[in-house]
Amino acid sequence: MNNNVKYNGKLNVIGSVIREYRENQNLSQSDLSAKLTLLGIDIPKNSVQRLECGNRIIKDFELAGISKVLNISTDVLLKDFIKSLN
Repeated sequence: MNNNVKYNGKLNVIGSVIREYRENQNLSQSDLSAKLTLLGIDIPKNSVQRLECGNRIIKDFELAGISKVLNISTDVLLKDFIKSLN
């Protein structure tokens, strides 16, 4: 039994936002993965790709690490989704 909850067919709601901010900072998926590794967070490049496509769940500590690497608050990463809840 698959207990993964999907939102509009995706396993996360911020993958595309992460991709946008990563690309705006000229970071590759490998770069993001390497910077996360330096923080002790293991997200291999292929997992970053799946995360950005919405095909992978993002854990809270991963979100915090990505936020730190991209130098952007988690609130900013989640703002569009939060707006959609109204």
